[in-house]
Amino acid sequence: MTKTNGNPGEADLQDDAAETDAPAEQAAAPPIDGGAEARAERDRLKDQLLRIAADFDNFRKRTKRDLDDAYRRGKEDVVRELLPVFDNLERAVAAAESAKDIDAMLEGVRMVLKLFEDGAARFGLTRIPSVGQRFDPNVHDAIQQIETADKEPGTILAELVPGYRLGDRLVRAAMVVVARPPAKTST
Repeated sequence: MTKTNGNPGEADLQDDAAETDAPAEQAAAPPIDGGAEARAERDRLKDQLLRIAADFDNFRKRTKRDLDDAYRRGKEDVVRELLPVFDNLERAVAAAESAKDIDAMLEGVRMVLKLFEDGAARFGLTRIPSVGQRFDPNVHDAIQQIETADKEPGTILAELVPGYRLGDRLVRAAMVVVARPPAKTST
């Protein structure tokens, strides 16, 4: 029985509270073995993770193989374009050994150079303009300066080694001679 402080309704409230608590405790579901379900889910996720890792490893290997093949094919394309140039240079050397006409020899070498330039252009190789241009340190290497009053300072007077771009990338900077103002002499 419930002990009260003398209030007649208080005992009824305490009895009602005791009755509502008891069914909640009795109605609680028996504990479910969540460990078995968790282990099954863990195993499923682990298997899925292993499959994804294997797929990624296969993708990485396939991509590397594809890149290697593309690199090799690119090199083969360049060599295929250069072979006619080499063939013609060999012919020019053979002809030079028995040539009597220097002008014909020079014309043959010019034809080989033109063949090379055309092949290089197909790959996007372009020569960097130099002589008469303003010196640009992004594409020119000044290896010498010459004092002159004939040209504006910073103008390229001569190109010793041509520079080239492949597309928009610099392959080799041009080595140039640049004009500088004459030194002032004191008299």
